[in-house]
Amino acid sequence: MDQLPAIIRDFERVSADLVEQAAAFQAAILSDVAGRRGTMHGRVAPVHERMQLAGPAFTVEVRPGDNLMIHAAVALARPGDVLVIDGRGDQTVALMGTLMLSACKQRGLAGVVVDAAIRDRLDVLALDFAVFSVGFNPAGPTKLVPGRINHPISAGGVVVHPGDLIVGDADGVVVIERAKAPALMALARNKVAEEAARIQAIARGDTSAPWLPAALKAAGVIQQGQEGQFP
Repeated sequence: MDQLPAIIRDFERVSADLVEQAAAFQAAILSDVAGRRGTMHGRVAPVHERMQLAGPAFTVEVRPGDNLMIHAAVALARPGDVLVIDGRGDQTVALMGTLMLSACKQRGLAGVVVDAAIRDRLDVLALDFAVFSVGFNPAGPTKLVPGRINHPISAGGVVVHPGDLIVGDADGVVVIERAKAPALMALARNKVAEEAARIQAIARGDTSAPWLPAALKAAGVIQQGQEGQFP
């Protein structure tokens, strides 16, 4: 039985048009319309709260503390890709720093998501390039251990396949399966419109939640006839 190569170069990506559409939405909106699935653990956060990214996943699996395969991925990724790196959440060593992230920006990548530590915080802030990580550590990595590129990985507790839609903002990172992403755009637009209308209603003084009494009753918190306590 033939084995898959460690490095897969060709795979189907979410379309550029869909990435452009998705970039207009908050990660929270996309998470909601995706059934509240696909959000990475809160440990994976933007280096700066204003950082945003959207693009197809270019996945990398490494051994904790070794970035050999990340160097290979930087060389192979296409403009617009988002490097998504399974570093097992390790914070004892930095997997990337200014040099590698500068190369990612120069090559036109949309951003980097690292489920591990990075370093050079101030330089990264000045780089104006979207980077999400679990924190910082000054220790440098080794470059010795083989890993895999563009295989399914787990990053931030979420399964990520090559080509999946990745969207990140101040709230964190959401992963949308490539095949499901097109159908979610209309749902996301509707969700934005609904929330805008609700915000306008709140501004007019309507802070009611019509669904709340029924939900409280279903949860056993209130009894029949007590719904009026929650107008």
